[in-house]
Amino acid sequence: MTTEEALQIFRDTGALLEGHFILRSGRHSRQYFQCALALQQMPVVERFGAALAGRVRGLDAATVIAPALGGLVIGQEVARQLGVRFIFAEKEQGRLVLRRGFQIHPGERVLVVEDVITQGGRVQETLDIVRARGGVVAGVAVLVDRSGGTVNFGVPLFSLVQIQIETFAPDALPPDLAALPAVKPGSQ
Repeated sequence: MTTEEALQIFRDTGALLEGHFILRSGRHSRQYFQCALALQQMPVVERFGAALAGRVRGLDAATVIAPALGGLVIGQEVARQLGVRFIFAEKEQGRLVLRRGFQIHPGERVLVVEDVITQGGRVQETLDIVRARGGVVAGVAVLVDRSGGTVNFGVPLFSLVQIQIETFAPDALPPDLAALPAVKPGSQ
């Protein structure tokens, strides 16, 4: 799947939004990828999952882990496509933790899958969970890398869309963006 094909799917499903958005990081943006809108269609999930799985198959991960909530659907599909175990980290008192009896064994090769990254905070929290339990991070796979490739997790990073989306500090908004009402559409 090419970047343009993936972007077209986001457009066709209404998942690429235009306006004034407040990101999880607190920064503001003109564009927002609401992946949940694309991932409500199982043929899209399967297609995206196959494309990501094809890119990471050589990493030989035994487990896929996704940060909740955004990475759940695509993470489970990538795991299914790879034929490996799927687990997830979820919020507890504002931080991601491993619950529900999920275990990561020392030396286990783990792939982190997320829907969208801008600065990569939730992915980094997930990487920390894997490493704290002795797991080996095989890599990171995301549908959309909004950083344009500038985020560095110290492991291979794979994405279907790598795009540099302009973001702004709340006190440094351009006039056209400041004139629009701000929306906070994602999971917080």
